[in-house]
Amino acid sequence: MNDTTLDLAALLCSRLCHDMLSPVGALSNGLELLADEKDADMRGRIVELLEQSAKTSADKLKFFRLAFGAAGGFGEMVPVDEARSVIDALVGNNGRIEARWAVEGSLPKPAVKTLLNFALIGIEALVRGGTLDLGAELREGASGAESEIVVRASGPRLAFDPLVGKALQGTLGAGDLSSKTAPAAMLRQLANSLGGEVQSILTEDALVMGAVLPVR
Repeated sequence: MNDTTLDLAALLCSRLCHDMLSPVGALSNGLELLADEKDADMRGRIVELLEQSAKTSADKLKFFRLAFGAAGGFGEMVPVDEARSVIDALVGNNGRIEARWAVEGSLPKPAVKTLLNFALIGIEALVRGGTLDLGAELREGASGAESEIVVRASGPRLAFDPLVGKALQGTLGAGDLSSKTAPAAMLRQLANSLGGEVQSILTEDALVMGAVLPVR
């Protein structure tokens, strides 16, 4: 394992911790309030907030397990329903994004990892809400089976960091690798390792990300 791989792994861990800090912190604060609160109505409201924070924490952990981890518990193929459930949960927690799906069956682990991270990048770009269209299929290409993944985020005033785009393209400078660009850099490394391709296109009202990954 080289230094770049170690840096990437560390930054992905940092990203996970950063995203988990808010819901876990809310749980901690809620428990402290619950210990001191005597009013029954207020205690009920605090319990509701604790339940919401617990659900958000669980949803994010399930997502990151598939998006960043080894997806233990699955074989080489992962049911699309697993990916759909964790993405729909994140979209549901956001409340301003509608997810539209054109995916079914099962996909290889690298394709599922790519789909999830594309979705994460798309959700982050939709700061004012919008739609997230997700499509993927397993098909026979010229050189054998390959996965094709496409995610389109559309909405007003998209916030897409150019450095994330460079990470997807494989042109990111070493000094620009961060917890924000690490997921995109991981996808580029994954595509390179399979002999595949990743690309993104940003227009005024849409961000489109696509990948073609040979099945090894």
